Amino acid sequence: MSASTTIHPIPTAHRLEVAAGDRFEFGKNWQTFLRSVDEPRIAAAEASLLAMLRCPDLAGRTFLDVGCGSGLFSLAARRQGARVHSFDYDADSVSCTREIRRRFAPDDAEWTIEQGSVLDPEYMTALGTFDVVYSWGVLHHTGRMWEAVDAACRAVRPAGGLFIALYNDLGTKSQRWRRIKRLYNRLPRPCRPLLTAATIAPEEAKTLGRLILAGRPLAYLKLWTDHGVRGMNRWRDAVDWVGGYPYEVATPEAVFDFCQARGFTLKSLKCGGVGLGCNEFVFDRTTYPSA
Repeated sequence: MSASTTIHPIPTAHRLEVAAGDRFEFGKNWQTFLRSVDEPRIAAAEASLLAMLRCPDLAGRTFLDVGCGSGLFSLAARRQGARVHSFDYDADSVSCTREIRRRFAPDDAEWTIEQGSVLDPEYMTALGTFDVVYSWGVLHHTGRMWEAVDAACRAVRPAGGLFIALYNDLGTKSQRWRRIKRLYNRLPRPCRPLLTAATIAPEEAKTLGRLILAGRPLAYLKLWTDHGVRGMNRWRDAVDWVGGYPYEVATPEAVFDFCQARGFTLKSLKCGGVGLGCNEFVFDRTTYPSA
């Protein structure tokens, strides 16, 4: 693991991708969330992480957060005893994670944070291997998803675990969402909230209608004032969903086959009723590739 925390300038490639409308600025979206991080939200993140990993804690383990985003789950792993290394391609996300550490774990030598890319073989090799490699909703935004999944697999040490979440493949529906996401990033910035609102309006109307019929209209307001386990409020989550690009998808079967071929056995799976959302997988490494 890296001995010190470093932040490098945003790569030229990243700036060019954003300017061309080929990449969503995930870190800027996470920055709006930082002020809402509190102890109950951290505790919820810890509980969800341990539940999916099916372990009582992470004491004595090393934890790699690939695409750390807000830094919330890096903090959750650290709170549960892991020695954590966080990195993200987006410098704004790195800044978010640094701020989370400053607020909740200042001067913690067991938590390092860097800017880096899962698609950089030299960087990934230099990191070494970890007991737990975690990447929730990230690898499908790299533009080279299967290469990114392979790199995450390689970072898991023998008998270690891999926890990833990837967008579900629903065929033509997924293709439609890819077009919407690409359009979002190519629109002028003032037009993007309008596209977000128009895109989510049909489902929001259905949700409101169901709650009104159930005699619980105030529950809809609560949906917009609460934050989910992953941290974002409903609007910021919608922006991330509509704008998140690059965008790739995978069926559960494809992910299972890909990881099994690399020496992993499925330990935990959450894929029921996710629709276009993320399937979650936890794998244990039972064999190690010879090359």
